[in-house]
Order: sequence, then C-alpha cells, then structure tokens
Amino acid sequence: MNESPAAFRAILDLAASFHYEEGHSRRVTELSLKLFDELAALHEMNEKDRFRLHCAAILHDIGIPLGAKGHHKTALKRIMESPAWPLAERERGIVASVARYHRKALPTTEHEHFRALAPADRERVRALAALLRVGDALDRCHLDHVRDLSCEIRPERVVVRCKGTPCDQETQAALKKGDLFEQVFARKLEIAWDRSATK
Repeated sequence: MNESPAAFRAILDLAASFHYEEGHSRRVTELSLKLFDELAALHEMNEKDRFRLHCAAILHDIGIPLGAKGHHKTALKRIMESPAWPLAERERGIVASVARYHRKALPTTEHEHFRALAPADRERVRALAALLRVGDALDRCHLDHVRDLSCEIRPERVVVRCKGTPCDQETQAALKKGDLFEQVFARKLEIAWDRSATK
C-alpha cells in the first residue's frame, strides 16, 4: 500500500474535485483518527489501517453535492469508479466501503461491494466504519463543538470523553451511530463531556 504524501495529496485532490465540505471532513478526520489512536489496545489495527480510515474520513461526504439523501451510496460509487484513484484496487474497495458505511445500513454481505472483499478485509471495514460513524456523529452540527477527545476502555463499555462545547444533538447522534461500534467491540458506548474544557 502506498502511503506516500503524493498518494494522500491525490486523495485530497479527489475530494476537492467533488466539492467536498473541507472543514467538516477535516474535523471528522481528526476525531476518527483520535478514536483510532485512543482505542489501539482494543482494535489492534496497524498504521495501514489508520491510513485507510484517514482516506475514508476525507472522502465520506463527497456524495453530498449530488444530494444529501443517499450520499453515502454516492460516495461509494464515486470512489469505486473514479479514474483518478491513486491507490491499489484492494484499497479502493476497503476505503469505499468504510466511507459508504459512515451512516445508515451496517455492513452486510448482501451488499455486493462488501461481499467482494476478503473476510479479513470485511472485518477491517467493520472496525474502521465503526470509528468513522462515531467521529462523524460528533461533528453532526458542523460547528466544531468537540475540540478533542479521550477514551477510557472498561470491560463492558468504552467512555468517550469530549472536550469542547457540550451538544446534546451530537451526543445522541453518536449513541445512535454507535450501533456498529458496540457490535464490533462488544462494549457499550458512552459519551461524556468535559465541561471544564468549554469555550
């Protein structure tokens, strides 16, 4: 897998070509990668997986310019069909699937693109999409309420402590979109706010 600066620059150029919302995508990327780092002991994924999540987070909303409804499916289609895709075909399938599952339906082999992946890559997609769904939910309002976060891993739950301006809408969104997270990591997801870190 090519994780060079040039490859990532090409991912950013691809996102820009689809007129993505740069601010929101950047914040979702930051939050998703922070979740990845904080939960390393739980998911045991590697730097290649982190790069895949980085790419998917940047690209997750590139379908919105064609309409918010079903934009996750449009993102999948755009990633799978783009002639400018800079990475190997296996990576295209993984990144496209993670981006597709950032909302709505959970991964299932009833979906052709997911079924086409190797079993190990399906599990990889499930774990990365679980993190992206929560990261996206924590910027639901697109107002940068969550400036930073930390995670506490407990035997039966994971507590995500958000630093910033408490927002009930984002808390509820994260809990709702945490369905895949709870399946993958076999722990209940909790969202807490560090009120001492408010603006």
